[in-house]
This record gives sequence, structure tokens and C-alpha cells, in this order.
Amino acid sequence: MEYTQLGRTGLKVSRVVLGTMNFGPQTDEADSHAIMDAALDAGINFFDTANVYGWGENKGRTEEIIGSWFAQGGGRREKTVLATKVYGNMGVDGEPWPNEDKLSALNIRRAVDASLKRLGTDHIDLYQFHHVDRSTPWDEVWQAIDVLVQQGKILYAGSSNHAGWHIAQANEAARRRGSLGLVSEQCLYNLFERRAEMEVIPAAQEYGLGVIPWSPLHGGLLGGALRKEREGGGARSTSGRSADVLKNSAVRDQVQRYEDLLDKHGLEPGEVALAWLLTRPGVTGPIVGPRVAEQLNSAIRASELTLSEELLTALDEIFPGTGPSPEAFAW
Repeated sequence: MEYTQLGRTGLKVSRVVLGTMNFGPQTDEADSHAIMDAALDAGINFFDTANVYGWGENKGRTEEIIGSWFAQGGGRREKTVLATKVYGNMGVDGEPWPNEDKLSALNIRRAVDASLKRLGTDHIDLYQFHHVDRSTPWDEVWQAIDVLVQQGKILYAGSSNHAGWHIAQANEAARRRGSLGLVSEQCLYNLFERRAEMEVIPAAQEYGLGVIPWSPLHGGLLGGALRKEREGGGARSTSGRSADVLKNSAVRDQVQRYEDLLDKHGLEPGEVALAWLLTRPGVTGPIVGPRVAEQLNSAIRASELTLSEELLTALDEIFPGTGPSPEAFAW
């Protein structure tokens, strides 16, 4: 496993990030523990979660599963760079309630303590803002974060699903306070969805944020969706985001060209999609969210894959990026 520093920090993280969103809803506790053990054995030290994972009445369940894994000892917590998120309404006694969501100082204070309890740890390495809060000023957000850093409850702060100008706004506000500011941005980014290249990734690079792409296979679209569909095993891979875009005949043709290209080279589509992200400027590592151990093994193989310049050029021809702004829409 290769490692890199997270943005401008001295923190070393694996170039594959273990996403845990399936732990609880899709993968039971025992299998989740086995996947986390396998990840550590493979050298993956960067685990990502969120306080709302578990969803519905089970919000927080994913953090609890990670906490019970940490409780087994054996250096599990010490070896893990732990990232979680705050924003969604966690409610009181299972019911939504004011001040239990977004990024007010009050919710941040309550949410971090609740996450620490579920995770069974005394600190969170990377505390991420899951979405943009348009009603809370950044000075308030940073005041709350600075207190948590001073208390030793968190080490770094990151963003998720933020626009380029939000990253700039956040870090300029942090600079005025003498705070470290955002050190990472978790965004939707993959071969098919490259809009992040216009402004989000340039902003992240300018301010020294590591980029952590989520949905690297675009909901299964880039994981051999058409082949699985033909073979009758693609029920899940052609649901949700994949199913919606595959209704477009032009997209189907595009994905077919992609799969045909990789068949020619004897490569697996999902592994190439992950490997491609590892070639992109500014990318720390993609988030992989395995439901079963084999999906984790595929991600590990992808991290060891070297893509030729010829193949990279061909991928760009099939999935052309928009290019950085303002050149993408002006001159």
C-alpha cells in the first residue's frame, strides 16, 4: 500500500480510503469487522464514516460498529486514521429537533461528543462538514472547531460536498483567526463525473486540501454495469445513479466503449476507474465502500495497477473532462 500526506498536513494516509457507509444497512457487524481487519492487514489506514450512517432509525449504527471493532484492541485504533462527519439531524430520542443538525457551534459540540461515545475513542482524526451550512457564519464554525482542537477531541477539519468558493471562503475565514482551516475536501469525482475539475479541485490544490473522491464507480456505472446487466447479475449495479444515467442511449454507448476498451486490455472496469483517480492531480485517495471482502480485494488490486499513457488518453477520449475554470467556459 502506498501512502501520501493528507493535503498540506504531516498526516500520512493510505491511497485507498475505506468507506463504511454499508456497515449496518448492508453488511452485518461481524462481516464489517472482518472487512476492517482485512483493510488494516492490506495497509489501509484511512477509514471514513459519518454520524448519520446507519440511516433512518439506525442513524449512528455505523459508528457503533466501528467502535465495537476498536474495542477488540490489538492496536486497531492506534493504526487507524479515523474520519467522520457532522451535519445531518440526529434528533432527540429518535425525533428530529432544532439545533441537532448543521454546523452551529451548539450542534458541533453535541455531535462530536455523541460520535466519540459511539466510536469508543477519545479523539477523531479528521472531522468533516458533510454539507455546506448556508445559515452559519464561518467564524462561528471555526470558533467551535478551535475549541475542539484545544480540548484534544479532534485533530483536523475537512469539508465534503463544498464548492470551490466555499473552500476559499472557509479557509480565508480560518486564516483571519490564525486557524489551520480545512485540510481535505470529499467530493463526487470519477471518470464519468468530472465537474470537480473545474473549480473544486483547483481550489483544494490552491489551499492545500487533499481531495477524497466519493462514488469512484459512479454508483456501479464504471464497474462493468453493462456486462453485469447482460449476465443477469447487475441488479444492484444498475440501480440508483447507474440506472438513471443508463436510460440515456448516448451514455450507454459511452459506457459500452469504456467496457470494450478495457476488455481489449484485459482489465477490470472497476479497478481501472479507481486506478485512474490515483493518477489525478490533488487526489489523496478514493473512498471504496465494500459490502463484501472481494470488493475490498478489488480496490487493493486497483491501487497496484499502473495505467499506460495510451490507456489514459483513450479514457480521456471516452470521458472528456470539462477542464479548469474559467477556461472551461470563457477565454
